[in-house]
Amino acid sequence: MKKTRNILTKSIILLAALIVTSTDISAQEAITLDTANKKPIFSDTVLDLQDEDTDPVETIDENTIYVEGNQPKPLIQAPKYPSAQGGISDYDSSIEASASKFLFFDLLYKTAQDVYNLEIERTDVPSQLLKDKLTFNLEKGPVETLHIWSAYQLNFSNTIPEKGDTLSKFNVGVINVLIDGKFKGGKEGFRIMLDPTRSYAQSGFMQTFFQDLYIESRRIPHHKILIGNSRPGVGIEGAQSPYTLAFINRSQISRNLANIRKFGVRVQGDYSLVDYDLGLYSSSTNFTSFFPGHEFDAWINIKPLGKTDGKYGKLVTGAGIQSGEKLGMSYYLTGAYAGYEYKKFWTKFEYARANGSNGGSGLTDKRSQGLFATIGYRLTKKLELLARYDQFDPDRDINNNLQREYTLGSNYYLKGQALKLIFNYIYCQNDNRPDSHRLMVGTQILL
Repeated sequence: MKKTRNILTKSIILLAALIVTSTDISAQEAITLDTANKKPIFSDTVLDLQDEDTDPVETIDENTIYVEGNQPKPLIQAPKYPSAQGGISDYDSSIEASASKFLFFDLLYKTAQDVYNLEIERTDVPSQLLKDKLTFNLEKGPVETLHIWSAYQLNFSNTIPEKGDTLSKFNVGVINVLIDGKFKGGKEGFRIMLDPTRSYAQSGFMQTFFQDLYIESRRIPHHKILIGNSRPGVGIEGAQSPYTLAFINRSQISRNLANIRKFGVRVQGDYSLVDYDLGLYSSSTNFTSFFPGHEFDAWINIKPLGKTDGKYGKLVTGAGIQSGEKLGMSYYLTGAYAGYEYKKFWTKFEYARANGSNGGSGLTDKRSQGLFATIGYRLTKKLELLARYDQFDPDRDINNNLQREYTLGSNYYLKGQALKLIFNYIYCQNDNRPDSHRLMVGTQILL
C-alpha cells in the first residue's frame, strides 16, 4: 500500500506540473520573418536553387516563454524522476518511461506551437516550416551546416471534355527530399535532391531518382559557380523552382522545351542592373548516357529600375539562347521575357521559338514555338488571384495544330510557400481535338 501511495503521489505531481507548463498558444507572439528591407535577387526568384535564407526564423529560447509585453518568464520545469542509484527503495522504472513519453508529446506540442505561430510574408523564395529543427551545425568534419528538408505537391484534377467521358485523377506532383550543406568557411556548398516520383519511358528509376546533384562556390563576389546536375537556365519559368510557381502546371513552352536537369558547369552573375546565367552541359538528361553531345545555354536579364529601391516597381526584361547537339541531331532555341511588379500587382510575358529541342518533351527535330502572359494581384497578404493565357504550336510546319490554355487561379498562402492551397480552372482549346475544361485543387507543403 505504501508503494502504491508513493506512485500515486508522484503521478499527481507530474500531472500538475504538466498542466502548469502548458501555455496558451494565443499568449505567444508570432515568429516573424522580417522582410521589410529584403530585396529578392534573380537567383532567388527564378532559379531552382536554395540560396542562404535571408529571413531566418527567430529562435525560441527553450528556457523561456514569451508573454504579453515581451517579458521573458522562466519555464516551470517538470520534476525530474530519481534514478535507481538514488537509493530510493520504491523506485519504479515504469514511471521514468512514462515521463519520457510525456516529454516526447511535449516536444511535438512545442513544435506544433512554433509552426502555428510562424509568419512568412515572402512568396518569391521557398521557406520551410521546420528549418530550425532540421538544420544541424557540425563541429567535426568538412561540413559546417546541414539542412535536411522535404517538399510535397499534391492535387486532385477533374477533366471534363466537351466530347467524351469525364476523368478524375489524384496526382502526386512532387515528393522531394533535399539535403543542403555548407562546407567549412561558408564559401562552398552542395545540394542533393531525391525524387522518387519522376519517371520517363527512356530511363530507369535510379536515373531519375537523383535530380539536383551539384557543388557550388561563392568565392567570386556577385557570382555563383555550379558543377554537377542542375536545371539549366532555359527561359525564366523553365528554370524556376517548382516551389515558387504561380500555377500547378508550368506553361506549355516551359514544360515542353525546358524543365529538365543536365550535367555541366554553370556560372551565375547577380548585380543590381543585370543578371545572367551561362552554362556548358552534356546534352544527356537524367544520366541516360555519358556524353552524347554538348549544349550551351545563355540567358541575360536587364533591370532598368534596379537602383530605385522599388519606388517605381520592379521591371525585368531578358533574352537567351540554347544551342546543342545530341546523337547527331542539332537543336536551337531562342527566348524573350518581360516582367513587371508594383506593390500588389505583377505580370509576366515570355516567348520561345525552337528549331528542334531537348527539353521536357524529349529530343525532337520539330520546329515549335509558344508564348504565355500572366497577371496576378494580391488581395491580401495571403490571398492571390491569377489569370494566364498560354499558347503553344508543337510543329510550325503543320497547320491548325495550336494548343491554347486559359487559366484562372488563386493561391492562399497559409505559411508562405511552405504551406499553401491552390485552385486552378483551365479551359483547353485545341485546333485538332475536342476542347476540355479542367478543375484542379492542390496543396504544397515544405517541411
